Amino acid sequence: MNTAFLSLGSNVGDRFAMLQDAVRMLRHQEGVEVTRISSVYETDPVGYTEQATFLNMVVEIMSELSSEKILSICLETEQSLGRIREFRWGPRCIDLDILLYNDENIVLEKLIIPHPRMHERGFVLVPLIELVPDQVHPVTGVPFSDYAKGQKEGVHVWKTIDGVDAFVRSES
Repeated sequence: MNTAFLSLGSNVGDRFAMLQDAVRMLRHQEGVEVTRISSVYETDPVGYTEQATFLNMVVEIMSELSSEKILSICLETEQSLGRIREFRWGPRCIDLDILLYNDENIVLEKLIIPHPRMHERGFVLVPLIELVPDQVHPVTGVPFSDYAKGQKEGVHVWKTIDGVDAFVRSES
């Protein structure tokens, strides 16, 4: 069984509903079990800053699927929820990224794990260390909590979550 951590973010439309829908879709994927979710954080945009604030979170999944298949599920989820890629770091209704897959270092044409910029992004680090405070970067060996020390500005708890089931909205 593999453990992966995914980052989810949204800054267009009903941001919270988008995160809920993405988690619901992950939960309904065969071979994927959502085991833990972080609180939801409101965060300032990075890169292109002339856009609305984001809601971000991290989910832990357990799966027997390969990292490539999990990437495919992430991309399918984004597409199903209406993601349009206009320009790099631009506004998005939903964004899913694989941060970690076990403690593996994976370098493929369309997938790099650990995520190559995760140690520079407070909006990823803060929710990740909420779930796994002692996790170390599989390549550098540096604790993610050390990377997060100078990157908490612009990252604020928006909603605390009490379990996976409490997060997902009911389907009507």
